[in-house]
Amino acid sequence: MNGGFVPFDDMRRRAVEALKGVDLPDIPIYLIRNLFGRVRMSVPEAVEEDQAAELRRLADRLAEALGARGYPAEDGILLVSDALLETLRDTAQPVEGFHNVFWEDRLVIGNDWWTVGDARPEGAPQRWTLYSVKGGVGRSTTAAVLAWHLARKGERVLVVDLDLESPGLSSAVLDPAARPEFGIADWFVEDLVGQSDRVLEDMIAAPSWAQDFEGAVAVAPAHGREPGEYLAKLGRVYMDGKDDPWTVRLERMLTGLEARFEPKFVLIESRNGLHDIAAATVTDINAEVLLFAADSESNWTDYEILFNHWRNRGLAAQIRERLSIVSALTPEPTAKLYVPRFRQRAWDLFREALYDELAPSASPSDGFSFDLDDEGAPHDPVAIYWTLGLAAGASLRDLEWKTVEQA
Repeated sequence: MNGGFVPFDDMRRRAVEALKGVDLPDIPIYLIRNLFGRVRMSVPEAVEEDQAAELRRLADRLAEALGARGYPAEDGILLVSDALLETLRDTAQPVEGFHNVFWEDRLVIGNDWWTVGDARPEGAPQRWTLYSVKGGVGRSTTAAVLAWHLARKGERVLVVDLDLESPGLSSAVLDPAARPEFGIADWFVEDLVGQSDRVLEDMIAAPSWAQDFEGAVAVAPAHGREPGEYLAKLGRVYMDGKDDPWTVRLERMLTGLEARFEPKFVLIESRNGLHDIAAATVTDINAEVLLFAADSESNWTDYEILFNHWRNRGLAAQIRERLSIVSALTPEPTAKLYVPRFRQRAWDLFREALYDELAPSASPSDGFSFDLDDEGAPHDPVAIYWTLGLAAGASLRDLEWKTVEQA
């Protein structure tokens, strides 16, 4: 091993090689990669002398292996209180092959892709997140069409516009005069000063097309009737509160809306992309996730990045049962050719990153694994068709049965 140039992607491999050459003491050892992409050890304060000697040897080896990505040996060990180490236990990842060594990344953004929330309690409304790595794949339209369809069947549906940077659903579905006084951005900024309950009282409204349905639709828009200082609010929306991180605040808001409207289904339009805010709607709010995709190399590559992250961080088993791939904007005239090709690409993606690898003689039921043509598998695409009625600009405030049925 020698220092030299060490690229970011080679750090973990080099650190593991350094670990192999040391008789590690039987204490928790955390390798912390900080915001600058440099690594050093954090270990308990109470270290015995013989343990300290081995840790110094490891610090020497890490310094040599990591070069500019590490620290000089004399600065490579931090003695940390048990209370502080305890804060790492939920997010640090075990280093394979070492029962007491863990890897922790300090991030400015991206933290929420590293954890997966628990399942929803029995009897709670069913949450569905509409997510995509790219924009322009019809999530807003699908949310409106699906809400229309469910309400016509007698269900109560809450639609939440969490695409706060591009709140198209809010204005597309609700008539201006029918919008509530407040929106989601208002809730978050008022919650910072203890006034969110006042906002919650006037935060949902019904689209005009849902008035005569057996069921009901309520929409929680990104902003209220008057957007007001929306950009100033947006700059504060994602702040952690005095006592709660942002994801806990998001859960409180959703729970409050659900208690007020009592829906059976909650459709959440997520921000697209790999940002933390999108991560929260995929991983932290205990929702089933519809992964919208078009059959393009950029879509599959971005999902491959995300899926491989879950696999490499040991999160695949926690998230994969919640996922369903959506063939967005499916071209109806060529669907017989398009959908099988899409299914093949989706199967390749899931099989390589999220499905269990089974022996040739095993049955798919022996693990979480599916054949290409298994109906209802996560890779089996839900096809949403491109329709002329919607593509030609049909208003989502005035949906008609024929247009919905086609989609």
